[in-house]
Amino acid sequence: MTIINTVIDPGFPPALLHTCVTQRLAHFESHTIAHPRLKEVSDLLLRTIAEPAGASFVFIYGASGVGKTTLRRRLEQKLTEAALVRAILEPGRIPVAGIEAIAADAKIFDWKNFYVRSLMALNEPSINYKVDYGTKGIYRNLLGELIIEPKTVNANLRIALENALRHRKPDIFFIDEAQHLGKLASGRKLQDQMDSLKSLANVTGVLHGLLGTYELLSFRNLSGQLMRRSIDIHFPRYYANDPDDVRAFQSTLLSFQRQMPVPEMPDLVGNWEYCYERSLGCIGTLKDWLTKALKDALDEDAHTVTLKHLENRAFLGI
Repeated sequence: MTIINTVIDPGFPPALLHTCVTQRLAHFESHTIAHPRLKEVSDLLLRTIAEPAGASFVFIYGASGVGKTTLRRRLEQKLTEAALVRAILEPGRIPVAGIEAIAADAKIFDWKNFYVRSLMALNEPSINYKVDYGTKGIYRNLLGELIIEPKTVNANLRIALENALRHRKPDIFFIDEAQHLGKLASGRKLQDQMDSLKSLANVTGVLHGLLGTYELLSFRNLSGQLMRRSIDIHFPRYYANDPDDVRAFQSTLLSFQRQMPVPEMPDLVGNWEYCYERSLGCIGTLKDWLTKALKDALDEDAHTVTLKHLENRAFLGI
């Protein structure tokens, strides 16, 4: 198979080579590649948010490390940019918000923690707009800071969250790592979890986006009503037996190697098969691995990121 030419100018400012390790690593960490899979899923999700067709949930699922969190950040940026026009007319509105679901301790999902962190996510400090949370124990102080008293019970937190969602009116509320909702002792409890989320979406009219692994597929099958009110979006990895996928994976590697601030551009594309093998075609996993290898190379003041750097980090946990 033809390998992409690696003789090309780097994608970072040359002056970056004269900065400290922390700045160079931060440059690479912050760089996001709009690879085909990410763009396809992002465009589909944007269309779904624009017209959910009565759905309460969007399930976005894929392998661990495929790039779901990057997808969420990309969507947040695009929705925020799109909302700038209406910001003057709707000063209290937040175009998008979300949290990460925390894995349950002792098989009990912590709803209080969920409510509190959701309220914090909806408390956009740059908006001078006072939400009436509709319950005691949750208010803003004289500095405009959100105060949630420790003794506030779950029922009051739930009412406050409902009111916050109604006021802020996000286009979508994301729950990342949503498979953690299912870390419970029985299927009945899982159905209770989803029923609670479903009622939250129904009473507020806010679309909820659940991002997670393939475990999410079991969530939507809990009831016929939930299936009817849900939309599935698959975020697949790249497959080595598909020539188009191989080309896209190579192109992504080329983009990554161009952004590595080292004197000599690494030849990731020349080692694409090894990179694929160790990442299984998951770009999120690949990016984390490359970041660790780059850190080692920068700490050594190496001229480039070598196959040895990749092998060392693959052995340590990829």
